[in-house]
Amino acid sequence: MKRRNFLQYAASSLVLPVLIDGYGAKAFARPSSFVRSLINLANQTDRVLIIIQLQGGNDGLNTVIPLDQMSVYTSSSFRGNIAISEAKALKLKNYSGTGLHPSMTGMQQLFNDGKLSIIQGVSYPTPNFSHFRASDIWMTAVDSSQTSTSGWAGRYLDKRFPNFPDAYPTSEMPDPPAIQIGYVTATTLLGPTDSMAIVLQDPDTFARLVGDKPNNPTSTVSGYAGPQIDYIRQQQASSVSYAGQIKTAAGKGKNLATYPTGNALSDQLKIIARLISGGLQTKVYYVTLGGFDTHASQVDATDTTIGTHANLLKTLSDAVLAFQTDLGKLKLEDRVVGMTFSEFGRRAVSNGSRGTDHGTSAPMFVFGTAIKSPLVGKNPNLSDLDNNNLKMQTDFRQVYAAILTDWFGTDATTETTTLLRDFAIAPVFRETVTAVEPSLSDARLYPNPASSEVVLEADGISRSLQSVALTDAQGRLLVLNASQMTPGAIRFNVGMLPTGSYVLHVATNQGTLTKRLLVAR
Repeated sequence: MKRRNFLQYAASSLVLPVLIDGYGAKAFARPSSFVRSLINLANQTDRVLIIIQLQGGNDGLNTVIPLDQMSVYTSSSFRGNIAISEAKALKLKNYSGTGLHPSMTGMQQLFNDGKLSIIQGVSYPTPNFSHFRASDIWMTAVDSSQTSTSGWAGRYLDKRFPNFPDAYPTSEMPDPPAIQIGYVTATTLLGPTDSMAIVLQDPDTFARLVGDKPNNPTSTVSGYAGPQIDYIRQQQASSVSYAGQIKTAAGKGKNLATYPTGNALSDQLKIIARLISGGLQTKVYYVTLGGFDTHASQVDATDTTIGTHANLLKTLSDAVLAFQTDLGKLKLEDRVVGMTFSEFGRRAVSNGSRGTDHGTSAPMFVFGTAIKSPLVGKNPNLSDLDNNNLKMQTDFRQVYAAILTDWFGTDATTETTTLLRDFAIAPVFRETVTAVEPSLSDARLYPNPASSEVVLEADGISRSLQSVALTDAQGRLLVLNASQMTPGAIRFNVGMLPTGSYVLHVATNQGTLTKRLLVAR
């Protein structure tokens, strides 16, 4: 979407601003269920999604550390000036080859407790390295060659709450579908015609709105403009149609966990937990943590475990742990799932300024008690780069598809409409071991969607391979010629196939593996 159009939409959303504890906030909505047969119970389950944007492009290799490739990772020609030593990396239960940055003790605890999923190698075909354009792609869920004036969550919420905001609030939905804490509505929340969210500017304003602080803010702006800004803020807080609902929910709600102080993200998540516990029916909350554009001084000159990036990861990790702990104490954790995203990762090889430049794939985090797969994908192969970039394993829209289908319980048609086409579902909320695929269940097919070359990875698959074939949407069988890359990987080409949805059939002496594959260009 063009910057001018984005600003126009953002400006319109500010007509309904709400400020919560000093942070702007926005919310989405949609009933949900894990199993399609339970979709009718969605209004009773009342599931909630929290989206955390890591703004600036997070360095995935120093966030999730490939302990199985330390000789390459720590080498002077790779990222020796910023690498985290194996001794300092946090170990993950049952995954000895993968670690977390030493500042992420909170997320380590959640992972080891089965409440955090790490999705490796997330990106999209032909990635863009512009902050604004890359963010736009992630928020709108379009291909890098396309644009859209609506966001993926906005399209979903528009189907759930048609004619918002004009036809709302109603007795069935008295609360805002989505809330964003911040100053400008994210493109993610834009529906086809209007933003599906209201904005809660900041925690301090929230405190005044709900009566935790006197509603007499003093502007930090000097001169004539200061009192005028104060007046506008007061009018915003008092004129929003949902102010009463938010104030009521905040009055009923509470926090039972101790949140870290001096943590901007924690302040925002604390508000969200309070509103959920107070009965607000908002379905999606959106918050942002900035500062991840670490071109220089990403780490301290004398200690790579501290510095700018370490502080950011600690802020994220501590806040998420406190939030999840609070939900548990409030007996709400089964209703809430959270996810992180960043507009891109960083280059695999560090630069000479103790930093990293704009790159491609990086890990995503999904947290909550609904997690079934702690680790989706494998550590990126540091010896197989694409122009100094890590290769994609999972398209980010596959994670969105998992949120829509397995968390919110949408049908296939709604998922396809929301994401503009059908995507294979990342197995975040699904067991990776199934009766159908007993010993090949950890197989990874990437990139998916694909345009030409495709790789299938599974332990020892090359030694037991019998045949590889595709069936198209009409059920026609297409035999493929596969070539062996390693004992655990085979490669084949779909560049000659028309775009569309296919099913991959891999016959081995262990049984038959099937995977859905999308061909797109």
